[in-house]
Amino acid sequence: MSARFIHLHLHTEFSLVDGVVRIKPLIKQVVQAGMPAVAVTDMANMYGVVKFYKAALAAGVKPIIGADIWLQRNDEPASRMVLLCQDMTGFRNLSRLISRSYQEERQRDVVIVRRAWLDGYSDGLIALSGGREGEIGRLLLHDNQAQAQTCLDDWLQLFPDRFYLELQRTGRPDEETYLQAAVKLAGTAGVPVVASNDVRFLQADDFEAHEARVCINQSCVLTDPNRPRSYSEQQYLRTPEEMAELFADLPQALENSVEIAIRCNLELELGHSVLPDFPVPEG
Repeated sequence: MSARFIHLHLHTEFSLVDGVVRIKPLIKQVVQAGMPAVAVTDMANMYGVVKFYKAALAAGVKPIIGADIWLQRNDEPASRMVLLCQDMTGFRNLSRLISRSYQEERQRDVVIVRRAWLDGYSDGLIALSGGREGEIGRLLLHDNQAQAQTCLDDWLQLFPDRFYLELQRTGRPDEETYLQAAVKLAGTAGVPVVASNDVRFLQADDFEAHEARVCINQSCVLTDPNRPRSYSEQQYLRTPEEMAELFADLPQALENSVEIAIRCNLELELGHSVLPDFPVPEG
């Protein structure tokens, strides 16, 4: 795969609360930008998988399927993590984890994946740490280096050779502080880093439409000075050239996005029904 950068963290309109990206315009823009692959990682769901998979293949784009999840360890605050499917094993494991979260761990409007559930269900999945909102990111921002290392060791055991520290530069608070600490930790631990743009919309001028959708979910109005502002106008589908300029000091973070895209090779069988085989007694 000859590419400079692949988007691996992207929410579409199927994320419902914080994405306005439509599938067909997404694929069209990916093709125009010369990107051979793209991932869709909607928030705690896989509703758009079939539509995305079909549209991507029809346009000659490699579809990478995953999800952005809220993860909780014991009673600690929930943190973010991106899981990408390498193959059908990973797809089935991610499907099980998300299904279980809707059945067992609804916390207000958020569904949670428990850390313990990942034991035995991490095969076939590549994990991105979630940037400053991830478990390691929050520990680093609180200058808790020792616990961040312990946490990293746990993830490396669960995802051997499949765990990446995620880096972002979208103009949001503490991103650069986290990035410097994450790069230092990666160097010490010998763990790869990967760049993402945490995409929520296609063009920079779609930001206000995105914020309107967020406000609807939060029962806020755009003009409320006290409403939460968790996003920036930079979370659009940047071109590979823009990302190369943004991460000129960390080219390996861009190269690893391409490496991950190469490692993800999920093939779905579509067009036929798969029904459960229930044993039925005679008569």
